[in-house]
Amino acid sequence: MSLNKDAFGEDFAWGVSTAAYQIEGAHSHDGKGPSIWDVFVKKKNKIFQNHHGDTACDFYNRYVDDLYLMHSLDIPNYRFSISWSRILPNGIGEVNRKGIDFYNRLIDFSLELGITPWVTLYHWDLPDTLELKGGWVNRDIRDWFGEYVAICVQYFGDRVKNWMVLNEPVVFTGAGYFFGVHAPGRKGLDNFLAAAHHAALAQAYGGKIIKSMQPDSHVGTTFSCSHIEPYRMREKDITAAKKADALLNRLFIEPLMGMGYPTNDLKILNRIEKYMLQGDERDLKFDMDFIGIQNYTREVIRYVRFVPMLQAKIVSAAKRKVEMTAMKWEVYPESMYHILKKFSSYENMPPLIITENGAAFPDEVRNNRVDDPERTKYLQDTIAQVWRAKQEGVKVNGYFVWTFLDNFEWAEGYHPRFGLVYVDFLTQQRIIKSSGHWYSSFLASRQELTHDFASFDTKNKPQRGEGA
Repeated sequence: MSLNKDAFGEDFAWGVSTAAYQIEGAHSHDGKGPSIWDVFVKKKNKIFQNHHGDTACDFYNRYVDDLYLMHSLDIPNYRFSISWSRILPNGIGEVNRKGIDFYNRLIDFSLELGITPWVTLYHWDLPDTLELKGGWVNRDIRDWFGEYVAICVQYFGDRVKNWMVLNEPVVFTGAGYFFGVHAPGRKGLDNFLAAAHHAALAQAYGGKIIKSMQPDSHVGTTFSCSHIEPYRMREKDITAAKKADALLNRLFIEPLMGMGYPTNDLKILNRIEKYMLQGDERDLKFDMDFIGIQNYTREVIRYVRFVPMLQAKIVSAAKRKVEMTAMKWEVYPESMYHILKKFSSYENMPPLIITENGAAFPDEVRNNRVDDPERTKYLQDTIAQVWRAKQEGVKVNGYFVWTFLDNFEWAEGYHPRFGLVYVDFLTQQRIIKSSGHWYSSFLASRQELTHDFASFDTKNKPQRGEGA
């Protein structure tokens, strides 16, 4: 079948996404305070080849040209995050007017070009002064975050109507407070459970503050989601997959929906009760206007006896010998369909918006061009899966590509390139990739998707043998 973007409806939001620390640079300019990522990247051997985001894409100084580039590609919606420590250098207290001025210029120029801003309030760059007080492990962070949210709505809410409270809380609490591979580098179950509970409280509290100050706002929050399958159809693998699903996909959405934490399928979450006070279960709930879905792949799970707490382990794409991206994630666009169906099955689920989706591949510049047919195919196939879910009644109202510019990809540094636009990080030259030209043509209704839903790929099904 063939379809163009108009088939999704006039109200379907098409766009691109970025995050402040990953593109802005200017890490200590104009009064900005240090974030946990500014500190973490300076620690030896934490980031690929000791890369850092001090300059990144230099978006802070180049946003005008980059927004012109976005406008030239007919991209109508731009999701970006605000740097907490650029607004409040100490996390709380005195407001940095130069930080406010920067985001006012960014918002105003976006609107001038006909690009609608979608603002993420927290995309992982906590002010380091607050981390020194415990960060997300300290229950006071709910109120610190609330103060920051209120300031953003006060200064930007007259023009910004689309808000996302948190970006992927299971990732920044898991990678940052359990495994220690992301900022701030803490480890341990207690750190993780405390951080997760306080983040869950903050996501509801942030939503309530926005709505109280701006009743006509469009408020959501975003979750990283992976379609989960058992490695083999045996009881232990199926149980392991349920545990992984509870942790990776359900940990934050269910308390937000008023269902509490998914303790039945992941018993270790019962320990979160030690961080709960009277009234917390009520305060975890908030009726968002939309839920942001961020999906890149699926995970295949097997039972492993010696993995503490979970007894579950991901069977890597490399081990399964399937097609992979530069992140070593399986190329599996159908994962998007399954995740949309899964989240839409919750009672009273608000509309879904795909706030991130994309793929990293090893791009090369040849004759001042970057041809990336693998990325283009990935985007086409995934958008087709969004259409498939929409045709089956899923309320999905938007799709944002991750990402607009190649950027600093956290612990992986500058190695993986997700952008529709290639960035030479030495010269800051921008080159629109062929995938960027395709997305532009699709948004302008000059290109159609062609997809045969009767021929879903079955060759990448999980192995059923004994070895893993």
